[in-house]
Amino acid sequence: MHDLTIHLDNRPGTLAAMGEALGGAGISIEGGGVFVVDGRAVAHFLFHDGAAARSVLEEAGFPVEGCRTPLVQRLDQETPGQLGRITRLMADAGVNIETMYSDHDNRLILVVDDQETGSRVSDAWTSGGPARTSP
Repeated sequence: MHDLTIHLDNRPGTLAAMGEALGGAGISIEGGGVFVVDGRAVAHFLFHDGAAARSVLEEAGFPVEGCRTPLVQRLDQETPGQLGRITRLMADAGVNIETMYSDHDNRLILVVDDQETGSRVSDAWTSGGPARTSP
């Protein structure tokens, strides 16, 4: 999986044009969202093939700032506090979470500043260690 950071014009129809370009190329978005801050629209979308998505988007005139491999994690939706626990583990390890969203399979997507350390934390979470379940 790959997270693409895409800059969009903050006006009606831009997101539609982006979706049409990807759809026309047979590329599906697996999760993500668009955020407008101070009048600037930035999208983070998840793709199986980041290079192919980037190529289609740039050819269609959408600036792609980056393509990164995110951490993909499943939280126990029946256990309150899961988001706080996993993000505290990241913070305690010195990992800054730059982007967070969910994919279409209800998994947590984290784009972090330190992939190596973040991966270690994520792997420990997946193994079900005590930090996962203790408050």
